Amino acid sequence: MPDTPIPAPIQRVVDAAARKGVSLEIRVFAESTHTAEEAAAAVGAELGQIVKSLVFVAPDAEDSLAPIACLVSGPNRVDLARLAAVTGEPEVRRATANEARELTGYVIGGIPPIGHPSALRVVMDPDLGRFPVVWAAAGTPTAVFPVPPATLRMLANAHVAPICEERRQADVLAEGAGLAGTPATPQNAGA
Repeated sequence: MPDTPIPAPIQRVVDAAARKGVSLEIRVFAESTHTAEEAAAAVGAELGQIVKSLVFVAPDAEDSLAPIACLVSGPNRVDLARLAAVTGEPEVRRATANEARELTGYVIGGIPPIGHPSALRVVMDPDLGRFPVVWAAAGTPTAVFPVPPATLRMLANAHVAPICEERRQADVLAEGAGLAGTPATPQNAGA
């Protein structure tokens, strides 16, 4: 990072990792890393190495919303039925952009897996474990950090569980051949 002051959202991420004894290497880019595709291109990684931090909500006992953060591999999409089964929350739904910002303290496209104002329930896609290093948002839509999946799990206090839709074999093969040039979808925000 440059010698300029660290923006507050990034500092919260760095501080959260430091509290668990981990030093992060934050990379800030001039171009956006808002989508998983943009992040993968910026860091020179495979799309699967990009961690999408997606926010879902479920009603709680006080008639407010309980946040659930899902850490998902770049090409994957959360299956609401699987997420409901894993969390025991039958009414779970995707958070709106405003809800995500209010509950995490970060804007979509920059939501990190750690550094939130209060503890979040976190579920992690097991596909992230296929890679020695994955890349997660560091608090802004232009900042990311590399991290081994096991360290990410520890930092986020995440429960690893199958929460994603089954991917078609043709999609997997196309991605492996570098042919999966699908346009950005709303679920790719937060990388």
